[in-house]
Amino acid sequence: MILTPEHRAIGRRNFLRALAGTPAMAALHSVARIEPVRDGPVRIGFIGVGGQGRVLLGRVNPAVGQVVAVADINPDSLTKAAAVLAERGRPDATPYLDPRGMLQHENIEAVIVAVPLWAHADTVVQCFDAGKHVLCEKMMAWDVDGCRRMMQAARTSGKVFEIGYQRHYNPIYIAAYDGIIKRMLLGDVHHVRLAWHRNENWRRPGGPPSPDYDASQWGYPTFEHLWNWRLYFRYSRGLFAELASHQLNAANWFLNASPHSVIASGGVHRFKDGRESFDHEYAIWEYPDGLTATFSSVESNAFDERYEAFFGTKATLIIYNEAEALLFDEGSGTSTRIEMSDTAGGAAAEASETKPAASRSSRLTSSRVPDSDQRASATEAEISRFCAAIRRSGVVACGAERAFESARACIAAHDAIVRETKITIT
Repeated sequence: MILTPEHRAIGRRNFLRALAGTPAMAALHSVARIEPVRDGPVRIGFIGVGGQGRVLLGRVNPAVGQVVAVADINPDSLTKAAAVLAERGRPDATPYLDPRGMLQHENIEAVIVAVPLWAHADTVVQCFDAGKHVLCEKMMAWDVDGCRRMMQAARTSGKVFEIGYQRHYNPIYIAAYDGIIKRMLLGDVHHVRLAWHRNENWRRPGGPPSPDYDASQWGYPTFEHLWNWRLYFRYSRGLFAELASHQLNAANWFLNASPHSVIASGGVHRFKDGRESFDHEYAIWEYPDGLTATFSSVESNAFDERYEAFFGTKATLIIYNEAEALLFDEGSGTSTRIEMSDTAGGAAAEASETKPAASRSSRLTSSRVPDSDQRASATEAEISRFCAAIRRSGVVACGAERAFESARACIAAHDAIVRETKITIT
């Protein structure tokens, strides 16, 4: 998708003007306040402190959560996690190589799980069986049966269960949903385009933590399988699980629907290094009433970056890189004119192709924020709301049911490539 800098500036202004005078505008520019939770911070243990686990570890606000223990089967990951904890003022968190020891011996209330996908179901069920609340990284599980086991264990335990889809906690998505989608400013949406394009190798360099390290005790035939688990079908669902599930989950949320079938294609086209997971994947998900969502992910070109685009009969909404929302009117051909009446909740506003792009000062107050800052704040908000749900409401933003719908759709897309056929999502 190619938009000139002027068009992007116009799209940002249109988005902000559409939100003018609505609660969504206030939410977009407000800094989330993290209130201390009742009865003190939640005592948290971590299972899995690799790259993503350490991101989460660094985003636990001490007003709501206290990290008392961490577990990981890789000693190197524990060493790196200790450095993160020291920076956060928690150098006394107890490390464990075996997560079962942490669950048995530590006085924790909740567990944040960031292990490889194939281990999600067993790990989360163990946590619920131990009477813990659980926040688990996305995708929910490697297979549909695993998802269902996790949800049943959560229901049986009565504990809070959340899956790590940060878009539900990102103020840009929240503002877009409340200020654009719920107010039907797009009209009827019949098509959604999802893209996540990169120019990089998913394989991680690195070796075992010690010459005698035995990965087989944890179910991996070699350390390579443990370290690069995303590249092997036994542990991973590839780009659909790691990337598409984020975007499809957001699409389902905005559409208030879930797909019923999918066709897909893909293959290992660039990195022919023994991996099984595809480095290029494409899918078309079909929803009720003829609505479709397409997805593409390539590992050979980053020009398109990543975005979700919702094409409606009245307007188009595009969210770029989780950090910038654009709105374009559909009613004037190639014009990007937007008009909001007072009855629509916003002041009258318009932007045309002939108007100059926003100045630097206006961009600083636009819908765009630094990409990493947005993800960081969304992750912190996610963990904080998880802790608040434990102490107070029990309500989280995404929840298991929504996470299940996007998971089974992505699992079906993977199966569609492998089986070379259209798959009905069940």
